[in-house]
Amino acid sequence: CSYCLPPPPSRPKLQYFDMLTVTASSTAAVAYRRLTPRALSQQIRCLNIYEYIGMEIMSRYGIATPKWRVAKTISEAEHAYSSISASSGSKKDVVIKAQVVSCGRGLGTFDSGFKGGVHMITKDREQASEIAGEMLGSKLITKQAPRGLPCNAVLLVERIYLRREMYLSIFIDSSSQMPVMVGSPFGGTSIGDITASNPGVIFTSHVDIMEGIRIEQCKEMAHHLGFAEGSTQAEKAMTLMKNLYAMFLACDCTQIEVNPLAETHDGEVVVCDAKVNFDDNAKFRQKAIFANRDYSQEDAREVEASKYGLNYIGLDGNIGCMVNGAGLAMGTMDIIQLKGGSPANFLDVGGGADEGQVQ
Repeated sequence: CSYCLPPPPSRPKLQYFDMLTVTASSTAAVAYRRLTPRALSQQIRCLNIYEYIGMEIMSRYGIATPKWRVAKTISEAEHAYSSISASSGSKKDVVIKAQVVSCGRGLGTFDSGFKGGVHMITKDREQASEIAGEMLGSKLITKQAPRGLPCNAVLLVERIYLRREMYLSIFIDSSSQMPVMVGSPFGGTSIGDITASNPGVIFTSHVDIMEGIRIEQCKEMAHHLGFAEGSTQAEKAMTLMKNLYAMFLACDCTQIEVNPLAETHDGEVVVCDAKVNFDDNAKFRQKAIFANRDYSQEDAREVEASKYGLNYIGLDGNIGCMVNGAGLAMGTMDIIQLKGGSPANFLDVGGGADEGQVQ
């Protein structure tokens, strides 16, 4: 995630002072940041939501997604499967996804030993019931969430037959303090490996916050994603980019990461999976969105700290840190690291903290 990004090669030991604190984990965004100057900026806490909530919001902005249903019980999963499978009059395969706020679900493992947070249902309702039963009520362990996160719901989605997969995201670039659109003609689960070995496949376009996203930017990005200029698919991709940016602004997002963005065999351009984060500072005007917050998906220590206005991030070391100011806190953590220690946490009590705040 963003506060654990690797340091630049020229300063291999200073791990924490080089933290980027604006957006959440994003593999292609990480590759982009490796190519740009790093900047220390104010930490912004971000609300993470379930995938199905993000898809629900996208539909309000005219962004194409597959047919889907969410289920919180085995019985609901059976009904959801039947509804999607027969939606076109002929039986369809259905994908079932564990709903936890973490990347890498497909390669994760449940604490019960069940492998994978994403499966294909190709048989019948009984198979849907069996897989849902393995997921619901268990914790999914991923690379991003090594302690596991509880799976309280599953998302069932119609299987999309892809012609190709792409990557597209919009997030706030901390260096320029501007929104940036990042795209790649390669998407899917292998995007991390692709961008690490060949960062040249990552294309970026900064957006002037006053002017908004321009048609020329969308046209250029569509070209980078591999759409033929003037084609129907290119027009659909450009419309999707404009709608994503409209959602980004209207909903106070800090990140919208689409992976994969798919071109289907019948020429549609569809968001198959997306990670959406929102700025906690906008909670007062995004009450409907923030009502979906599930604290079971967050570190209990960070949740408790946020009640008192503290910026806390738990780490794996054994030396506790309590510091006034984010910059000084990260510098302190670097000193600990340089001297052979390991910080147990990042804790910024605020540069203007009083005695009560410290207590």
